[in-house]
Amino acid sequence: MSDATTISVNFAKPIPLFPLDSVTLLPQQVLPLHIFEPRYRQMVEHVLDGSGQIAMAVFRGERWKQEYHGRPPLRPCVCIGQIIQHERLADGRYNLLLQGVCRARIVEESPPSAERLFREAMLEPLSTPHAEETTPELDIMRRSVGRMLTDGPLTHFAAAEAVAEYADDEDVPTNAFFELIAFTLISDPEVRYRLLAEADALRRVGVVQDELRRLESLLRRAERQHPEQWPKGCSWN
Repeated sequence: MSDATTISVNFAKPIPLFPLDSVTLLPQQVLPLHIFEPRYRQMVEHVLDGSGQIAMAVFRGERWKQEYHGRPPLRPCVCIGQIIQHERLADGRYNLLLQGVCRARIVEESPPSAERLFREAMLEPLSTPHAEETTPELDIMRRSVGRMLTDGPLTHFAAAEAVAEYADDEDVPTNAFFELIAFTLISDPEVRYRLLAEADALRRVGVVQDELRRLESLLRRAERQHPEQWPKGCSWN
């Protein structure tokens, strides 16, 4: 697991926005992106000449479906990502690997212009004092979640065993462990946005635990209804 906390962000300068319909990036996550739209190709060219950072934003509401090529409204919280690998294709498209660095909030947005085709914004960090530090309470919750991933319904998830290995790895910070769970095992769009928008580490872990318990309950019902096999077409990958 990479250490995104060593990457610095200059909040004194605007950062380009790349909005999508749901949360696609959380801190510590590495996201592959294929960039083909002219505005975002220009955006990548711009950031590669500078910090290499992009803020992955989320559309608010459904207007983006009709106004995607315009300026549909955004939800306030974003995840700043660092381009850690890029490939420019012959036709100008890009393949990227973007690593989530930190949570942030949009303070003031600048719309596109004739010269700059993409949206950008001034951001502020979304964190609380000592947000990245572990506590005895967080360590207890880490061990509890580790047991949930190795003994119980959550073992039906294909990624559960691999994620659980990090629970006892002292080289993996507790906050990084829970970020890993968030982007690996949690797919509900609203829960993912709550995790993106929550500044307090302890409350984020509470959201993760609640969602894992909900998934456990769902899986137990599936086991009772289908004791010998999973429903046709059902996957927990």
